[in-house]
Amino acid sequence: MKQGNIRDTGDCRAISGVLARIGDKWSVLIVSRLGARPMRFNELKREIGGISQRMLTLTLRGLERDGLVTRTIFPTIPPRVDYELTALGRSLLEPVTGLSAWALKHIARIEAARAKFDAAASKSVRKFAPAVSARQARVEA
Repeated sequence: MKQGNIRDTGDCRAISGVLARIGDKWSVLIVSRLGARPMRFNELKREIGGISQRMLTLTLRGLERDGLVTRTIFPTIPPRVDYELTALGRSLLEPVTGLSAWALKHIARIEAARAKFDAAASKSVRKFAPAVSARQARVEA
């Protein structure tokens, strides 16, 4: 498959399904944190910050379902549960790290582009707002 040239609809569906799992912000953060070492649920929650318990649970289940994370339960009181990347999950570290590095390198340019776009969009809305109001006034009269 050549870069930028996906022709098969089946490939597109398969790729989009995988990207939906690994492309969300919580999965990327969990994979990057587990890349250092196995962690317990509350350790992950503290490390990630801002993730709810429910979202962490759902994301870990999805990563486990996709074979990227293993969940090991230790028979202690209370039970201890560790999460760890599988070999497949470890293979995801390189692209995740590369994407993170790219984002950090280009964040200033992205923020500048966003500010420029938002300013232009704001001017455009102000330019057309009075015309819409005048039209509405004629319709209402």
